[in-house]
Amino acid sequence: MASASVKDVAALARVSVGTVSNVLNRPELVAPETVERVTQAMEKLSYVRNEAARQLRLGHSQALGLITLSGGNPFFTDLATAAEDAAADAGFSVIVGNSNERKDREAGYLSLFEELRVRGVLLSPVGDPAARLRRMRDRGISAVLVDTVSTDSSFSSVSVDDVAGGALAAAHLIESGRRRLAYVGGPIGIRQVRDRLAGARQEVAKHPGATLEVVDVVALTVQEGRAAGAAIAARPASDRPDAVFAANDLLAIGLLQSLFINGRLAIPQEIALVGYDDIQFASASVVPLTSVRQPSALIGRTGVEILLQEAEDPELQPRHVLYQPELVVRESSAG
Repeated sequence: MASASVKDVAALARVSVGTVSNVLNRPELVAPETVERVTQAMEKLSYVRNEAARQLRLGHSQALGLITLSGGNPFFTDLATAAEDAAADAGFSVIVGNSNERKDREAGYLSLFEELRVRGVLLSPVGDPAARLRRMRDRGISAVLVDTVSTDSSFSSVSVDDVAGGALAAAHLIESGRRRLAYVGGPIGIRQVRDRLAGARQEVAKHPGATLEVVDVVALTVQEGRAAGAAIAARPASDRPDAVFAANDLLAIGLLQSLFINGRLAIPQEIALVGYDDIQFASASVVPLTSVRQPSALIGRTGVEILLQEAEDPELQPRHVLYQPELVVRESSAG
């Protein structure tokens, strides 16, 4: 059976095709009783709007694209939820993609969003996709970077000062009497990983006698944290760090499992531990986790607001919103 058309709806509702179009696109121009009659006709005919045709007419859809760095990280889940809420308030939907820290997947989602004619893209990039985003902007698709800043500042961004966050974590550990610090993070190509390490290094350099060892991992996951923790726990006590700063909370939770549960090391007496993001699981872990908090929901909402403003006025100058992180101290470093 063929799908109902706008003409079928118009005939059943006894109105013109133009009136049906207005009900779909500009209902405020149509009398309420006519809107009701057209709506009833659509329901009776099971009419489904041809969104592809509408996009061709308008040149864009009522959707935004969002590419997160890691779908398994609750930080990005909270960011995406807030972005969806802010978009819905403005009459837009959000299509979410997860690059999983892979440039090829990121490129694939950008191609998909371009084909779908999304109104704009929020992106937490793996690398530096500025050239690709400029081409998309030339085609009317705006872009705002979230949780990072563009290297050439040509795109608006909403992020947290991760250098300051890394310094906060290291300062806290040093102030609590720790001197042999380790930073667990990677891949180093991810801007957030580099900045948090840079902040920790800057702080450690201020304190004679304090050292910072870097433990590279291939992903910001619980599994990689477990592996790093097992390697640290297997070392002689004299060769182990007395504090670990993890690049995110998922790594920190994995470290905690290996060091505390499997390695039987006392946390924080033998090794203090600090994570980053302050996800919900941080406070609920077997040893509540000290973490550097960044406002994930606020980043998502602000990103959508800026993106929609730029979509309406492409001549707006890029804005760069930089929020400050906050250290939340719990039992993993406070003993």
